[in-house]
Amino acid sequence: MHFNELNIIEPILRAIEEEGYTTPTPIQEQAIPQLLKGNDVLGCAQTGTGKTAAFSIPILQILAAKEPTKGKRKIKSLILTPTRELAIQIGDSLKSYGRHLSIKSTVIFGGVNQNKQTAALSGGVDILVATPGRLLDLIMQGFIKLHEVEFFVLDEADRMLDMGFIHDVNKVIKALPTERQNLFFSATMAPEILKLEGTILRDPVRVEVTPVSSTAEKISQSVYFVDKGNKNKLLVDVLNKESYAETVLVFSRTKHGCDKIVRHLAKNGIKADAIHGNKSQNNRQRALTHFKDKTIRVLVATDIAARGIDVEGMELVINYDLPNVSETYVHRIGRTGRAGRDGQAISFSDYEEKSYLKDIEKLTHQSIPVIEDHAYPMEVFEIPKKEQRAPRASRPDHKRRTSDDKKDSAKSKGKKTWYGKRDRY
Repeated sequence: MHFNELNIIEPILRAIEEEGYTTPTPIQEQAIPQLLKGNDVLGCAQTGTGKTAAFSIPILQILAAKEPTKGKRKIKSLILTPTRELAIQIGDSLKSYGRHLSIKSTVIFGGVNQNKQTAALSGGVDILVATPGRLLDLIMQGFIKLHEVEFFVLDEADRMLDMGFIHDVNKVIKALPTERQNLFFSATMAPEILKLEGTILRDPVRVEVTPVSSTAEKISQSVYFVDKGNKNKLLVDVLNKESYAETVLVFSRTKHGCDKIVRHLAKNGIKADAIHGNKSQNNRQRALTHFKDKTIRVLVATDIAARGIDVEGMELVINYDLPNVSETYVHRIGRTGRAGRDGQAISFSDYEEKSYLKDIEKLTHQSIPVIEDHAYPMEVFEIPKKEQRAPRASRPDHKRRTSDDKKDSAKSKGKKTWYGKRDRY
């Protein structure tokens, strides 16, 4: 099937062709016709399946068919997404596919000064892409009204719940008009997701492609067993060995871990930057831009920050830390091998992470090949036991402090002390 068989209008078809696409992905092939018919859609698809175009194209076409609004444009479509990076990516897609239309869209997210965003809103927009926190903030300030929204998209619903946005999402839903068309996208369909879906959709058409347990056939996977203390050294060796890969995404479990990896790579002459929740929006966007234009070779990210990273032709993904949730592994390696291209995914596993690897192989129904020929083979084959300290009261050197002790100590230091709920300074 080709895009021109999906009843898409000529201006959008022209934009799609200019982007270099001719054949829709399975999620696009199934979702676009249903959305154009006016149906609510429940979409289940993992990352890299073309979800953004699956809802961007119908929204643009539906709005383009309506009579132009007299006066200031009102928000007719709201797309709610969990992260800034994903919001920016969706905004870019709307501009690309709608370049030959007079539809106006804008993106709002937290972590930056709101002035540019409120200025864009004051001029009127047709489509608003937003993260929950900033959206609710600007609603409270009176900059945004959602009473004329006709098309609502909740994207990455599973990540919304993971990030604790469920209450914010419910507040947004209450601000929307009852009569509207809805699209609900999630990579997983846990009971909590289905419960949320029941509050948003009406008689939805279910579209499900590429089950979460599957990984792209064209992604070559392998794992190195290595002690935690040697992962940095192994990472440098692997990056030098896989020199063909001009863009490499490395996943770390923690924000602090991301920064440590970047510093180690810099010492070894490898250009890298980190993207995680402690970075300002400007720093995150700068790092992503440098990664896309290949100013840096390696981008190190946490799972949450990586949502929305869509780099064409990503050759290699490295799991520096294996995730403790098996589905997350599938999402991670889905960053490579996109749009039918070949990709490679390499994982590091220390002894503690071997149980995570077993869970991943069970979910994906495949055994990941082990690379044994490397300079840092695993030597630790047991989980280190943490030294246990005796309770304070049982230690011979411990003396329980009384209220008088606290008073004496305060006097000796010339400070005021709090003695209890009924006492005062």
